[in-house]
Amino acid sequence: ILVFLFCAGSPCMNVTYTHQSICALKGSTVDISCFYTHPSWHNVTEVSWFSKWETGVTNDLSQDPEYTDRVEYHRQTDKDSTLKITDLRERDSTEYKFRFKTVHAEWGYTFSGTTLSVTGLQVEMTPATVTEGQRVTLDCRTVCTLTDNPNPSYIWYKLGQRLTNQNNSLILNPVSSEDAGRYSCAVEGFEDLHSPEETLTSTLVSVSPSGDIVEGSSVTLTCSSDANPPVQSYAWYKNGSVYQSIFYGNTEPQQVFSQIKSSDTRQYYCWVSNGISTDRSPSLDIDVKCE
Repeated sequence: ILVFLFCAGSPCMNVTYTHQSICALKGSTVDISCFYTHPSWHNVTEVSWFSKWETGVTNDLSQDPEYTDRVEYHRQTDKDSTLKITDLRERDSTEYKFRFKTVHAEWGYTFSGTTLSVTGLQVEMTPATVTEGQRVTLDCRTVCTLTDNPNPSYIWYKLGQRLTNQNNSLILNPVSSEDAGRYSCAVEGFEDLHSPEETLTSTLVSVSPSGDIVEGSSVTLTCSSDANPPVQSYAWYKNGSVYQSIFYGNTEPQQVFSQIKSSDTRQYYCWVSNGISTDRSPSLDIDVKCE
């Protein structure tokens, strides 16, 4: 609690802020409150809240276009004030101060107020580079600790659908291709405020043409992935070894056999990288038949 006093041979004028700092969730609503006192003969003529002190701007927030339809002033007594801000945005992170005027004085706007930090949710994946069969943990993070909910319960979603029976951390052990998809989280009680999605990519190898593969025919293997950001490089493997006929780290997703041979009968898979993480496709069996 911050208390600022002004005494000059008469009863004090003061402003008391309930919180020095507040951390709130992006998209939610926050209440910033204070109490103030003044001599009984000082009739209050105006109360207001401000921000943007670093620029010297002291316009009432209720008149600020950035806060249009998002701010309200509330009071329970004649000596308290609460600033309510709805639909919080990250740019709302700043210091807020209260001011009141009487017929004799103006007070409250020159000292520190309440600093608001607005945080979004982020999904953190461990390890950052995922290999099939590993233990993968997804954690929901905020930049600062939520003032009204310092130990929140999190809800997890896959492809926008709520997952059941999950703890605050989502554990995939072992992770498989069936776990591929887009994951997001939300704080319980604020289910409509999702984090950005974190994608576990689904990487597959397909063969064209489909059907029987005959020796001497043209066959194309294609490595596809829904990685976000998009894949930057591909690496092909044949029976567990790097396939030397393909440049390792190729930027093209295809391997073309212009005249496939019976010796090309093997298992093939690809690794992809988007510069952030890597992923491996399941193996694809190629059986080349003789004419």
